[in-house]
Amino acid sequence: MTSYDEILLALRRVIRATDLHSKRLSKSSGLTAPQLLIMRTIRDLGQVTIGTIANTVSLSQATVTTILDRLELRNLVYRVRSTEDKRKVHAHLTEAGDEILARAPTPLQEDFIKKYQALAEWEQTMILTSLQRVANMMDADHTDPSPVPDVGPVPREDG
Repeated sequence: MTSYDEILLALRRVIRATDLHSKRLSKSSGLTAPQLLIMRTIRDLGQVTIGTIANTVSLSQATVTTILDRLELRNLVYRVRSTEDKRKVHAHLTEAGDEILARAPTPLQEDFIKKYQALAEWEQTMILTSLQRVANMMDADHTDPSPVPDVGPVPREDG
């Protein structure tokens, strides 16, 4: 097997691991990875604006708003316009959102981050520069750099 075959195989394994984790997440919690990430951000930051959520999770405000719309329809989050600045809207978790979040599995990237941070600094740098080079070689410079894929809506369990 050539070295480029091994690289492509490793990339397929990464994609497959991400896909399997997303499916497990969806099946166990009924949430997509971006939905879970946004809900965790709301929980961790408290009263938070949509812009702050978007910056924290590296998604556009439009994408965050669409995801919040879906979560709000499921009564997992609610939004309140700021009384001090009417241009700002704050997102909050509902009790049902808190309960689902408490039962949801750990996002794949959290496990990765723990293992990555345990590496020596030179090894972290080597991985980062190598992956940046691979992304460039695959003409991925103009793709959405979101940390997690948005796999779309997940049907509610109750209908």
